[in-house]
Amino acid sequence: MTGGGGLLYNTAVTAPPDPDLTALLTLRRGAGARAGAERMALLAAIREHGSISAAAKIVGLSYKAAWDAVQALNNLFDRPLVSASPGGKEGGATVVTPAGEAVIEAFAQVEAELAVAVDRLQAKLSAPAGAALKPLAWSLAMKTSARNVLRGRVVRITPGAVNAEVALEVAEGVEIVAVVTRESLEALGLGPGAEALALIKSSFVILAAGEPGLRTSARNGLAGVVTRREDGAVNSEITLELTAGKTLTATITRESADALDLQPGAPALALIKASHVILAVD
Repeated sequence: MTGGGGLLYNTAVTAPPDPDLTALLTLRRGAGARAGAERMALLAAIREHGSISAAAKIVGLSYKAAWDAVQALNNLFDRPLVSASPGGKEGGATVVTPAGEAVIEAFAQVEAELAVAVDRLQAKLSAPAGAALKPLAWSLAMKTSARNVLRGRVVRITPGAVNAEVALEVAEGVEIVAVVTRESLEALGLGPGAEALALIKSSFVILAAGEPGLRTSARNGLAGVVTRREDGAVNSEITLELTAGKTLTATITRESADALDLQPGAPALALIKASHVILAVD
């Protein structure tokens, strides 16, 4: 089902043996990040307690998973849903923005409407003639994933003989450039002013320490500040804040993270090849 604002509402229907049909509401833009009931519960808990760490405990998420969810929510919508101040696992000052409040309320309303629709579907499937509808109902579930998903608007297209360069503004003064085939450009219906999603694997993001000015062959050089670092045995996950509410995550070796001294508060540059940026539309 498609709702307003280009958001797709997915219904993931449970299979037998449970005789009662149920549905799970998920908000999604294109092939990008999802916001479902779990993230809405986290958002509501943040609103109530003013802390990501406290909210994570209430909804049963790890601190890292909660932070990832908040970043995904902020990147998914045009405006940040959560405004957070660094505080670590002990908690920092965190508030749900007016946009976040609106999303919480809208999600609750659509869930109520969806429940009514599911009751009607259950009645149809229970009837003898409803047997043909069951394959369609089970196929309504769909799963996608992407570590970095940033929504933006096309501000510039430079066509070529085979490929085209597409510049996507994901925040004021922050552009991400992608190279796509002309065939893909037409298939996606991309043109100046069109909305699209930039999908970037964290392993495709190269980090450099310091301020902008480094000369490289990478088409995208995005300046930011390290807001979080999670170390593993071999790799480190580094999150940069590009601008208020917009973040980018990179996965690099722990040795490189140490050598560059990428600690929270440090300036850094994210380098991304244009060919490593995938574009998607609603």
